[in-house]
Amino acid sequence: MANDSATLDLGGKDVAMPVRQGTVGPDVIDIRKLYGQTGAFTYDPGFTSTAACESAITYIDGDQGVLLHRGYPIDQLAENSSFLEVAYLLLNEELPTRDELDKFGYTISRHTMLHEQLATFYRGFRRDAHPMAIMCGVVGALSAFYHDSTDITDPKQRMIASHRLIAKMPTIAAMAYKYSVGQPFMYPLNELSYTGNFLRMTFGVPAETYEVNPIVERAMERIFILHADHEQNASTSTVRLAGSSGANPFACIAAGIACLWGPAHGGANEAALNMLREIGRVDRIPEFIARAKDKEDPFRLMGFGHRVYKNFDPRAKVMKATAEEVLNELGVTDPIFDVARELEQIALKDEYFIEKKLYPNVDFYSGVILSAIGFPTSMFTALFALARTVGWVAQWNEMISDPEQKIGRPRQLYTGSPQRDYVPLDQR
Repeated sequence: MANDSATLDLGGKDVAMPVRQGTVGPDVIDIRKLYGQTGAFTYDPGFTSTAACESAITYIDGDQGVLLHRGYPIDQLAENSSFLEVAYLLLNEELPTRDELDKFGYTISRHTMLHEQLATFYRGFRRDAHPMAIMCGVVGALSAFYHDSTDITDPKQRMIASHRLIAKMPTIAAMAYKYSVGQPFMYPLNELSYTGNFLRMTFGVPAETYEVNPIVERAMERIFILHADHEQNASTSTVRLAGSSGANPFACIAAGIACLWGPAHGGANEAALNMLREIGRVDRIPEFIARAKDKEDPFRLMGFGHRVYKNFDPRAKVMKATAEEVLNELGVTDPIFDVARELEQIALKDEYFIEKKLYPNVDFYSGVILSAIGFPTSMFTALFALARTVGWVAQWNEMISDPEQKIGRPRQLYTGSPQRDYVPLDQR
Protein backbone atom coordinates (compact mmCIF):
# COMPACT_ATOMS: atom_id res chain seq x y z
CA MET A 1 0.00 0.00 0.00
CA ALA A 2 1.41 3.35 -1.03
CA ASN A 3 1.60 6.29 1.35
CA ASP A 4 -1.09 8.92 1.05
CA SER A 5 1.51 11.55 0.25
CA ALA A 6 5.18 12.10 -0.50
CA THR A 7 7.14 14.90 1.14
CA LEU A 8 9.72 17.02 -0.63
CA ASP A 9 12.22 19.04 1.39
CA LEU A 10 13.07 22.08 -0.72
CA GLY A 11 14.98 24.98 0.80
CA GLY A 12 14.05 23.91 4.29
CA LYS A 13 10.35 23.81 3.43
CA ASP A 14 8.44 20.52 3.47
CA VAL A 15 5.99 20.14 0.61
CA ALA A 16 3.43 17.33 0.72
CA MET A 17 2.31 15.87 -2.62
CA PRO A 18 -0.47 13.30 -3.08
CA VAL A 19 0.44 9.78 -4.20
CA ARG A 20 -1.98 8.15 -6.63
CA GLN A 21 -2.34 4.44 -7.32
CA GLY A 22 -3.29 2.75 -10.55
CA THR A 23 -4.89 -0.67 -10.96
CA VAL A 24 -1.42 -2.18 -11.44
CA GLY A 25 2.01 -0.66 -11.90
CA PRO A 26 4.01 1.94 -10.00
CA ASP A 27 2.41 4.66 -7.90
CA VAL A 28 2.64 8.23 -9.20
CA ILE A 29 3.42 11.39 -7.24
CA ASP A 30 1.00 14.14 -8.16
CA ILE A 31 3.17 17.22 -8.73
CA ARG A 32 0.58 19.45 -10.36
CA LYS A 33 0.77 22.00 -7.52
CA LEU A 34 4.54 21.80 -7.11
CA TYR A 35 5.33 25.01 -9.01
CA GLY A 36 2.62 26.98 -7.24
CA GLN A 37 3.86 25.83 -3.83
CA THR A 38 7.62 26.01 -4.43
CA GLY A 39 8.33 27.98 -7.60
CA ALA A 40 10.27 24.94 -8.89
CA PHE A 41 9.72 22.59 -11.83
CA THR A 42 10.75 18.96 -12.18
CA TYR A 43 13.38 18.07 -14.81
CA ASP A 44 12.76 14.89 -16.82
CA PRO A 45 14.16 14.88 -20.40
CA GLY A 46 12.18 12.46 -22.53
CA PHE A 47 9.52 12.25 -19.79
CA THR A 48 10.86 8.79 -18.86
CA SER A 49 9.78 9.15 -15.23
CA THR A 50 6.67 11.26 -15.79
CA ALA A 51 3.06 10.08 -16.12
CA ALA A 52 1.57 12.68 -18.45
CA CYS A 53 -1.95 11.28 -18.34
CA GLU A 54 -4.29 8.76 -16.79
CA SER A 55 -5.20 5.89 -19.12
CA ALA A 56 -7.14 2.61 -18.98
CA ILE A 57 -6.11 1.31 -22.41
CA THR A 58 -2.68 -0.33 -22.35
CA TYR A 59 -0.39 -1.44 -19.54
CA ILE A 60 3.28 -2.39 -19.86
CA ASP A 61 5.51 -3.94 -17.20
CA GLY A 62 8.91 -3.77 -18.80
CA ASP A 63 10.68 -5.71 -16.06
CA GLN A 64 8.31 -8.68 -16.36
CA GLY A 65 7.77 -8.50 -20.12
CA VAL A 66 4.04 -7.83 -19.81
CA LEU A 67 1.86 -6.03 -22.37
CA LEU A 68 -1.88 -5.84 -21.68
CA HIS A 69 -4.66 -4.27 -23.75
CA ARG A 70 -7.61 -3.54 -21.45
CA GLY A 71 -6.18 -6.29 -19.20
CA TYR A 72 -5.77 -8.94 -21.91
CA PRO A 73 -2.21 -10.26 -22.56
CA ILE A 74 -0.93 -9.42 -26.02
CA ASP A 75 0.06 -13.01 -26.83
CA GLN A 76 -3.49 -14.24 -26.14
CA LEU A 77 -4.94 -11.53 -28.36
CA ALA A 78 -2.44 -12.22 -31.16
CA GLU A 79 -3.16 -15.96 -31.08
CA ASN A 80 -6.94 -15.83 -30.74
CA SER A 81 -8.35 -12.50 -31.88
CA SER A 82 -8.81 -10.72 -35.17
CA PHE A 83 -7.46 -7.22 -35.63
CA LEU A 84 -10.97 -5.76 -35.65
CA GLU A 85 -11.70 -7.51 -32.34
CA VAL A 86 -8.66 -5.80 -30.84
CA ALA A 87 -9.67 -2.50 -32.41
CA TYR A 88 -13.12 -2.81 -30.85
CA LEU A 89 -11.54 -3.70 -27.51
CA LEU A 90 -9.26 -0.65 -27.54
CA LEU A 91 -12.11 1.67 -28.47
CA ASN A 92 -14.87 0.21 -26.30
CA GLU A 93 -13.08 -1.27 -23.27
CA GLU A 94 -14.49 -4.81 -23.70
CA LEU A 95 -14.18 -7.61 -26.25
CA PRO A 96 -17.19 -7.64 -28.59
CA THR A 97 -19.93 -10.22 -28.75
CA ARG A 98 -20.52 -11.85 -32.14
CA ASP A 99 -23.27 -9.35 -32.97
CA GLU A 100 -21.16 -6.40 -31.83
CA LEU A 101 -18.19 -7.57 -33.90
CA ASP A 102 -20.36 -8.10 -36.99
CA LYS A 103 -21.83 -4.63 -36.63
CA PHE A 104 -18.40 -3.07 -36.07
CA GLY A 105 -16.93 -4.90 -39.07
CA TYR A 106 -19.86 -3.78 -41.23
CA THR A 107 -19.37 -0.16 -40.12
CA ILE A 108 -15.64 -0.23 -40.86
CA SER A 109 -16.17 -1.85 -44.27
CA ARG A 110 -18.52 1.00 -45.24
CA HIS A 111 -15.84 3.61 -44.60
CA THR A 112 -12.93 2.05 -46.54
CA MET A 113 -13.23 4.10 -49.72
CA LEU A 114 -11.49 7.45 -50.13
CA HIS A 115 -13.03 10.54 -51.64
CA GLU A 116 -12.32 10.25 -55.36
CA GLN A 117 -10.56 13.63 -55.46
CA LEU A 118 -7.85 12.19 -53.21
CA ALA A 119 -6.63 10.08 -56.14
CA THR A 120 -5.66 13.37 -57.77
CA PHE A 121 -4.00 14.42 -54.54
CA TYR A 122 -1.70 11.37 -54.77
CA ARG A 123 -0.58 12.38 -58.24
CA GLY A 124 0.83 15.59 -56.81
CA PHE A 125 3.61 13.59 -55.16
CA ARG A 126 6.75 12.44 -56.90
CA ARG A 127 6.78 8.75 -57.79
CA ASP A 128 9.77 8.18 -55.52
CA ALA A 129 8.15 9.89 -52.51
CA HIS A 130 8.44 7.87 -49.30
CA PRO A 131 5.11 6.23 -48.38
CA MET A 132 5.22 7.92 -44.97
CA ALA A 133 5.48 11.33 -46.63
CA ILE A 134 2.38 10.49 -48.66
CA MET A 135 0.52 9.17 -45.62
CA CYS A 136 1.29 12.32 -43.62
CA GLY A 137 -0.10 14.49 -46.38
CA VAL A 138 -3.15 12.40 -47.25
CA VAL A 139 -4.26 11.78 -43.65
CA GLY A 140 -3.89 15.46 -42.85
CA ALA A 141 -5.92 16.27 -45.96
CA LEU A 142 -8.84 14.10 -44.80
CA SER A 143 -9.99 17.05 -42.67
CA ALA A 144 -10.55 18.97 -45.92
CA PHE A 145 -12.95 16.28 -47.17
CA TYR A 146 -14.82 15.06 -44.09
CA HIS A 147 -16.08 18.21 -42.37
CA ASP A 148 -18.93 16.31 -40.76
CA SER A 149 -16.60 14.55 -38.32
CA THR A 150 -14.23 17.25 -37.10
CA ASP A 151 -16.28 18.66 -34.18
CA ILE A 152 -14.41 17.14 -31.26
CA THR A 153 -17.08 18.24 -28.78
CA ASP A 154 -19.61 15.88 -30.38
CA PRO A 155 -19.13 12.22 -29.26
CA LYS A 156 -20.93 10.95 -32.37
CA GLN A 157 -18.63 12.88 -34.70
CA ARG A 158 -15.59 11.67 -32.75
CA MET A 159 -16.68 8.07 -33.25
CA ILE A 160 -17.38 8.58 -36.96
CA ALA A 161 -13.90 10.09 -37.38
CA SER A 162 -12.42 7.16 -35.46
CA HIS A 163 -14.15 4.63 -37.71
CA ARG A 164 -13.11 6.55 -40.82
CA LEU A 165 -9.46 6.64 -39.81
CA ILE A 166 -9.33 2.93 -38.95
CA ALA A 167 -11.17 2.01 -42.16
CA LYS A 168 -9.34 4.29 -44.57
CA MET A 169 -5.78 3.78 -43.38
CA PRO A 170 -5.31 0.45 -45.25
CA THR A 171 -6.65 2.11 -48.42
CA ILE A 172 -4.31 5.08 -47.95
CA ALA A 173 -1.28 2.85 -47.35
CA ALA A 174 -2.09 0.54 -50.27
CA MET A 175 -2.55 3.50 -52.61
CA ALA A 176 0.82 4.91 -51.50
CA TYR A 177 2.43 1.60 -52.50
CA LYS A 178 0.55 1.38 -55.80
CA TYR A 179 1.52 4.92 -56.68
CA SER A 180 5.21 4.20 -56.04
CA VAL A 181 5.24 1.22 -58.43
CA GLY A 182 3.07 2.84 -61.11
CA GLN A 183 0.16 0.42 -60.83
CA PRO A 184 -3.52 1.42 -60.82
CA PHE A 185 -5.24 1.92 -57.49
CA MET A 186 -7.43 -0.97 -56.32
CA TYR A 187 -10.77 -0.13 -54.76
CA PRO A 188 -11.72 -1.86 -51.49
CA LEU A 189 -13.78 -5.05 -51.64
CA ASN A 190 -16.16 -5.22 -48.70
CA GLU A 191 -16.60 -8.98 -48.74
CA LEU A 192 -12.99 -9.46 -47.63
CA SER A 193 -11.61 -9.15 -44.12
CA TYR A 194 -9.87 -5.97 -42.98
CA THR A 195 -6.45 -7.52 -43.58
CA GLY A 196 -7.40 -9.51 -46.66
CA ASN A 197 -8.78 -6.35 -48.22
CA PHE A 198 -5.52 -4.55 -47.54
CA LEU A 199 -3.46 -7.35 -49.13
CA ARG A 200 -5.66 -7.30 -52.23
CA MET A 201 -5.47 -3.50 -52.54
CA THR A 202 -1.67 -3.73 -52.21
CA PHE A 203 -0.78 -6.70 -54.38
CA GLY A 204 -3.82 -7.23 -56.59
CA VAL A 205 -4.24 -5.87 -60.12
CA PRO A 206 -7.42 -5.22 -62.12
CA ALA A 207 -6.41 -7.72 -64.81
CA GLU A 208 -6.86 -10.81 -62.64
CA THR A 209 -8.52 -12.10 -59.49
CA TYR A 210 -6.45 -11.85 -56.34
CA GLU A 211 -6.61 -14.84 -54.02
CA VAL A 212 -5.85 -14.01 -50.38
CA ASN A 213 -3.43 -16.54 -48.87
CA PRO A 214 -4.88 -17.38 -45.42
CA ILE A 215 -1.43 -17.95 -43.87
CA VAL A 216 -0.21 -14.56 -45.08
CA GLU A 217 -3.49 -12.96 -44.04
CA ARG A 218 -3.17 -14.38 -40.52
CA ALA A 219 0.46 -13.26 -40.33
CA MET A 220 -0.53 -9.70 -41.21
CA GLU A 221 -3.35 -9.85 -38.66
CA ARG A 222 -0.82 -10.74 -35.96
CA ILE A 223 1.56 -8.00 -37.05
CA PHE A 224 -1.27 -5.47 -36.91
CA ILE A 225 -2.40 -6.71 -33.49
CA LEU A 226 1.13 -6.65 -32.07
CA HIS A 227 1.54 -3.03 -33.19
CA ALA A 228 -1.96 -1.77 -32.37
CA ASP A 229 -1.00 0.18 -29.23
CA HIS A 230 1.99 0.52 -26.92
CA GLU A 231 1.05 2.89 -24.14
CA GLN A 232 2.47 6.46 -24.08
CA ASN A 233 5.23 6.11 -26.68
CA ALA A 234 6.52 9.05 -28.71
CA SER A 235 3.90 8.98 -31.48
CA THR A 236 0.99 8.34 -29.11
CA SER A 237 2.16 11.18 -26.89
CA THR A 238 2.35 13.34 -30.02
CA VAL A 239 -1.26 12.49 -30.92
CA ARG A 240 -2.37 13.35 -27.39
CA LEU A 241 -0.37 16.59 -27.35
CA ALA A 242 -1.80 17.68 -30.70
CA GLY A 243 -5.27 16.72 -29.54
CA SER A 244 -4.92 18.68 -26.31
CA SER A 245 -5.00 21.88 -28.34
CA GLY A 246 -8.37 20.96 -29.82
CA ALA A 247 -6.95 20.01 -33.24
CA ASN A 248 -9.22 17.87 -35.42
CA PRO A 249 -8.66 14.08 -35.30
CA PHE A 250 -7.21 13.82 -38.81
CA ALA A 251 -4.56 16.42 -38.00
CA CYS A 252 -3.75 14.62 -34.75
CA ILE A 253 -3.23 11.26 -36.47
CA ALA A 254 -1.13 12.93 -39.19
CA ALA A 255 1.06 14.30 -36.38
CA GLY A 256 1.41 10.77 -34.99
CA ILE A 257 2.45 9.46 -38.40
CA ALA A 258 5.10 12.18 -38.68
CA CYS A 259 6.53 11.22 -35.28
CA LEU A 260 6.45 7.50 -36.07
CA TRP A 261 8.48 8.15 -39.22
CA GLY A 262 11.54 8.90 -37.10
CA PRO A 263 14.13 6.08 -37.30
CA ALA A 264 14.36 5.90 -33.50
CA HIS A 265 10.66 5.00 -33.33
CA GLY A 266 8.97 3.36 -36.31
CA GLY A 267 11.99 2.46 -38.42
CA ALA A 268 13.41 -0.24 -36.16
CA ASN A 269 12.20 -3.25 -38.17
CA GLU A 270 13.68 -1.80 -41.36
CA ALA A 271 16.99 -1.25 -39.55
CA ALA A 272 16.93 -4.83 -38.23
CA LEU A 273 16.34 -6.28 -41.70
CA ASN A 274 19.11 -4.14 -43.19
CA MET A 275 21.45 -5.42 -40.48
CA LEU A 276 20.60 -9.06 -41.28
CA ARG A 277 21.24 -8.35 -44.95
CA GLU A 278 24.56 -6.77 -44.08
CA ILE A 279 25.60 -9.92 -42.19
CA GLY A 280 24.37 -11.98 -45.12
CA ARG A 281 25.51 -15.48 -44.12
CA VAL A 282 25.53 -17.57 -40.97
CA ASP A 283 29.31 -18.03 -41.10
CA ARG A 284 29.77 -14.24 -40.85
CA ILE A 285 27.84 -13.92 -37.58
CA PRO A 286 30.89 -14.30 -35.26
CA GLU A 287 32.56 -11.39 -37.07
CA PHE A 288 29.57 -9.12 -36.46
CA ILE A 289 29.12 -10.32 -32.88
CA ALA A 290 32.72 -9.27 -32.22
CA ARG A 291 32.09 -5.92 -33.85
CA ALA A 292 28.98 -5.38 -31.72
CA LYS A 293 31.05 -5.96 -28.57
CA ASP A 294 33.78 -3.58 -29.70
CA LYS A 295 33.06 -0.13 -28.26
CA GLU A 296 35.26 1.47 -30.91
CA ASP A 297 33.24 -0.07 -33.78
CA PRO A 298 30.15 1.94 -34.87
CA PHE A 299 28.30 -1.28 -35.84
CA ARG A 300 25.25 -2.01 -33.69
CA LEU A 301 23.01 -5.07 -33.58
CA MET A 302 19.51 -3.89 -34.44
CA GLY A 303 16.35 -5.65 -33.26
CA PHE A 304 17.79 -6.52 -29.85
CA GLY A 305 16.70 -5.13 -26.50
CA HIS A 306 14.02 -2.53 -25.89
CA ARG A 307 13.79 0.77 -24.07
CA VAL A 308 10.82 -0.45 -22.01
CA TYR A 309 11.15 -4.24 -21.87
CA LYS A 310 14.12 -5.22 -19.69
CA ASN A 311 13.98 -9.03 -19.92
CA PHE A 312 12.04 -9.98 -23.05
CA ASP A 313 9.56 -8.55 -25.52
CA PRO A 314 6.28 -10.50 -25.20
CA ARG A 315 5.52 -9.81 -28.85
CA ALA A 316 8.72 -11.41 -30.16
CA LYS A 317 7.71 -15.03 -29.47
CA VAL A 318 4.54 -14.65 -31.54
CA MET A 319 6.49 -12.93 -34.29
CA LYS A 320 9.10 -15.70 -34.47
CA ALA A 321 6.44 -18.43 -34.84
CA THR A 322 4.67 -16.33 -37.47
CA ALA A 323 7.89 -15.94 -39.45
CA GLU A 324 8.31 -19.73 -39.54
CA GLU A 325 4.74 -20.18 -40.78
CA VAL A 326 5.03 -17.57 -43.53
CA LEU A 327 8.39 -18.71 -44.88
CA ASN A 328 7.26 -22.35 -44.89
CA GLU A 329 3.99 -21.46 -46.62
CA LEU A 330 5.64 -19.32 -49.29
CA GLY A 331 8.51 -21.76 -49.78
CA VAL A 332 11.02 -19.04 -49.07
CA THR A 333 14.55 -20.26 -48.42
CA ASP A 334 15.88 -16.94 -47.31
CA PRO A 335 19.43 -17.00 -45.90
CA ILE A 336 18.50 -13.87 -43.98
CA PHE A 337 16.08 -15.90 -41.89
CA ASP A 338 18.82 -18.48 -41.23
CA VAL A 339 21.00 -15.62 -40.02
CA ALA A 340 18.18 -14.36 -37.81
CA ARG A 341 17.59 -17.76 -36.20
CA GLU A 342 21.27 -18.38 -35.53
CA LEU A 343 21.83 -14.86 -34.26
CA GLU A 344 18.92 -15.26 -31.87
CA GLN A 345 20.34 -18.51 -30.46
CA ILE A 346 23.73 -16.91 -29.90
CA ALA A 347 22.20 -13.84 -28.27
CA LEU A 348 20.17 -15.95 -25.83
CA LYS A 349 23.27 -17.83 -24.64
CA ASP A 350 26.09 -15.28 -24.89
CA GLU A 351 26.96 -13.69 -21.53
CA TYR A 352 27.48 -10.29 -23.16
CA PHE A 353 23.90 -10.24 -24.46
CA ILE A 354 22.45 -11.70 -21.26
CA GLU A 355 24.25 -9.17 -19.07
CA LYS A 356 23.12 -6.24 -21.20
CA LYS A 357 19.62 -7.72 -21.64
CA LEU A 358 19.91 -7.71 -25.42
CA TYR A 359 17.17 -10.17 -26.44
CA PRO A 360 15.32 -10.27 -29.78
CA ASN A 361 12.41 -7.83 -29.89
CA VAL A 362 9.34 -7.60 -32.13
CA ASP A 363 11.25 -5.76 -34.85
CA PHE A 364 13.80 -8.55 -35.18
CA TYR A 365 11.41 -10.85 -37.05
CA SER A 366 8.71 -8.54 -38.40
CA GLY A 367 10.98 -7.15 -41.10
CA VAL A 368 11.81 -10.69 -42.30
CA ILE A 369 8.08 -11.52 -42.51
CA LEU A 370 7.13 -8.36 -44.38
CA SER A 371 10.00 -8.82 -46.83
CA ALA A 372 8.97 -12.44 -47.51
CA ILE A 373 5.38 -11.34 -48.19
CA GLY A 374 6.67 -8.85 -50.75
CA PHE A 375 6.68 -5.47 -49.05
CA PRO A 376 9.63 -3.17 -49.82
CA THR A 377 11.41 -1.80 -46.77
CA SER A 378 10.02 1.67 -47.50
CA MET A 379 6.55 0.32 -46.62
CA PHE A 380 7.50 -1.12 -43.23
CA THR A 381 6.85 2.05 -41.22
CA ALA A 382 3.69 2.73 -43.22
CA LEU A 383 2.35 -0.66 -42.10
CA PHE A 384 3.28 0.23 -38.53
CA ALA A 385 1.27 3.45 -38.90
CA LEU A 386 -1.68 1.53 -40.32
CA ALA A 387 -1.80 -0.75 -37.27
CA ARG A 388 -1.01 1.93 -34.70
CA THR A 389 -3.85 4.15 -35.95
CA VAL A 390 -6.23 2.06 -33.83
CA GLY A 391 -4.23 2.81 -30.70
CA TRP A 392 -3.84 6.47 -31.59
CA VAL A 393 -7.58 6.83 -32.12
CA ALA A 394 -8.39 5.07 -28.83
CA GLN A 395 -5.89 7.21 -26.93
CA TRP A 396 -7.17 10.39 -28.59
CA ASN A 397 -10.77 9.56 -27.66
CA GLU A 398 -9.76 8.84 -24.09
CA MET A 399 -7.82 12.10 -23.88
CA ILE A 400 -10.73 14.17 -25.23
CA SER A 401 -13.07 12.59 -22.66
CA ASP A 402 -10.72 13.12 -19.70
CA PRO A 403 -12.00 16.00 -17.52
CA GLU A 404 -8.50 16.50 -16.07
CA GLN A 405 -6.84 16.90 -19.48
CA LYS A 406 -5.33 20.30 -20.25
CA ILE A 407 -3.46 21.63 -23.25
CA GLY A 408 0.06 20.24 -23.18
CA ARG A 409 2.58 22.83 -22.00
CA PRO A 410 5.90 21.32 -20.81
CA ARG A 411 8.26 23.64 -18.94
CA GLN A 412 12.03 23.94 -19.25
CA LEU A 413 15.32 24.43 -17.48
CA TYR A 414 16.51 27.68 -19.06
CA THR A 415 20.30 27.94 -19.51
CA GLY A 416 20.53 30.92 -21.89
CA SER A 417 21.56 34.49 -21.20
CA PRO A 418 19.78 36.37 -18.42
CA GLN A 419 18.02 39.61 -19.29
CA ARG A 420 20.28 42.17 -21.00
CA ASP A 421 19.83 45.48 -22.79
CA TYR A 422 19.71 45.87 -26.53
CA VAL A 423 22.91 47.31 -28.10
CA PRO A 424 22.46 49.43 -31.24
CA LEU A 425 23.97 47.97 -34.41
CA ASP A 426 26.73 50.60 -34.79
CA GLN A 427 27.92 50.00 -31.20
CA ARG A 428 28.47 46.24 -31.48
